[in-house]
Amino acid sequence: MTVKYVDGKFQLSDMSTETITENTVAINSQHNDLRLIFILDRLVHHLHDFARETRLTVDEWGMGIDFLTQVGKMCSDIRQEFVLLSDILGLSVLVDGLSHPKPENATVGTLLGPFHTHDAIEHEHETSICSEGKGEPLLIQGLLTDAEDNPIEGAKIDLWECDENGLYDTQYPDREEADMRGIVYSKADGSFVIKATRPVPYPIPHDGPVGKLLQRINRHPYRPAHIHFIIEKLGYDKLITALYHRGDPYEFSDAVFGVKTPLLFDLVKLGPDLAEKYNMKEDDWYLRWHFKIITESQAKKCLIEKTQADLEIVGKGKYVLNEDGLPIADLD
Repeated sequence: MTVKYVDGKFQLSDMSTETITENTVAINSQHNDLRLIFILDRLVHHLHDFARETRLTVDEWGMGIDFLTQVGKMCSDIRQEFVLLSDILGLSVLVDGLSHPKPENATVGTLLGPFHTHDAIEHEHETSICSEGKGEPLLIQGLLTDAEDNPIEGAKIDLWECDENGLYDTQYPDREEADMRGIVYSKADGSFVIKATRPVPYPIPHDGPVGKLLQRINRHPYRPAHIHFIIEKLGYDKLITALYHRGDPYEFSDAVFGVKTPLLFDLVKLGPDLAEKYNMKEDDWYLRWHFKIITESQAKKCLIEKTQADLEIVGKGKYVLNEDGLPIADLD
């Protein structure tokens, strides 16, 4: 170890390409936040190994710094270009999957996306979250249960989608109130019924540095048609997910990697009986879905088991798990 204590303080020495990593890790560890020590340790090791493996040049390093600078300049109160960068690199969906592992009998999660807001209003069952002329009408019949199929009453179901133009309400400069989004609560039998519009594919914002990167590496910016959901209930693990239209042209090339096979749905026509019952037309669209969520204790158990299994495969260095099931530095 090239890091030494001198009069109770760290002193760096023998700086070289061979010693820079251990020097950096050691001097970053002069505090008692064991989680942060572990994160910075692994970050520095992987970052330095990336530079060594790719033989990163000064010019390439400079291009990377300039790119990240442009990403930062593109960020605003209504746009987060860094999240978009995380999305197109697959990091967002990876972090979500690592943070919220699910048993096989529960609905899987996927990434939140950049268009969720906190101003959606509560809707009565069988009403529409969309204003007139926003797309082809869709009836959603949902059922919410636990993993053992017991109905869950009073859960908050927050859903949102884009309109027929492929735009979310927040992308319109004259937006005055929430549209194409709403909140409904599950009934005693776990059911909920809400009206929306048939989702359509759309491009992620691609007029900035992330869009230029996609173009440079010959990737399109499109997402397949989908509807977002957040389901919350005290004592249960918060579910952030989305349902994707099977057969969409971008089903197998989602720009942000959000599509998961268990989340694919098929659209059918509403038909005469449901159309009459819900005051809609027979040719309107119909989606039925059974959501299954797990308790907080089940979620924690899944997280610990998954973390332990994964770290046995990819883990390097010394670590232990904290009370949240996350790896921290082991200084013993």
